[in-house]
Amino acid sequence: MAMPTTVSGGPSHAPASTPGLMPGQTDEPVTPAPRRPRRGFGLIGPRRQGHELPPEQFDALALPIGDDGVMIGVGARDQPAVLGLHRATPFNVVLVGGLWTAQVIGLRAVATGARVTVETGRQQMWASLAQAANGGYQSMTLHDVGRVPPQGPSIGSPVLVIRDAGMRPPRGRVSSAPWQSVLTLLPYMSPVAPRLMENADLVGVQRVSPEEAIQVGQIMGLPSMDVESLSTLPDGVTLWCDRQTRLYVATHPTDVESGLLGGARRMD
Repeated sequence: MAMPTTVSGGPSHAPASTPGLMPGQTDEPVTPAPRRPRRGFGLIGPRRQGHELPPEQFDALALPIGDDGVMIGVGARDQPAVLGLHRATPFNVVLVGGLWTAQVIGLRAVATGARVTVETGRQQMWASLAQAANGGYQSMTLHDVGRVPPQGPSIGSPVLVIRDAGMRPPRGRVSSAPWQSVLTLLPYMSPVAPRLMENADLVGVQRVSPEEAIQVGQIMGLPSMDVESLSTLPDGVTLWCDRQTRLYVATHPTDVESGLLGGARRMD
């Protein structure tokens, strides 16, 4: 905001001795005082009254939190379920489920403008999807296990790394970082699953055996009702959970996704 203009006057108030001069002025040329520069600002714009809002209307300005990200399906009440993969903090996801769901998440992440890097030992299962997703751009790249180069994520170019490295994925060369999330796909519970799930920020579980369901329940602290349901989940349904919350999500493919990947399935 510009400071108001002030005029400094001298101590004398005698009439001017020269016609046309104001009191206190002389006939010597006066150099105008330099204006204070407004660093970082342009011209002074128009002045308007401030916008005010009574406290009882504050809720109308509330911004939604937690509903930005990748649309992964619908919840029990048909509300949209969104997975917030693009974050300013590292974010690790473990999915105990089928390749189909991981591929849908990867394809939808590309649709949000993210770059998807797939670390996999079965590139033939990803090749057609990557070709369709790229469309002339390197939006989805495939790499052998342990061969993922640094991705250089940023707020303008977030990255999702999908690790499809089997039952015992080795420690990855590229880990989660700001604007770079990592999704590790496990076909079933394995000896390394407890460690990965305990260190994950979010865990997704699709249909597993009753014995595996008990193990998941112990690791994630699930109620017995959820433990029992894990062995009967339909194809395309995932229980997403952390230590505090859980949500069942049904992923329904679009026509394009059905053409590329077929219908939802748990088995690859």
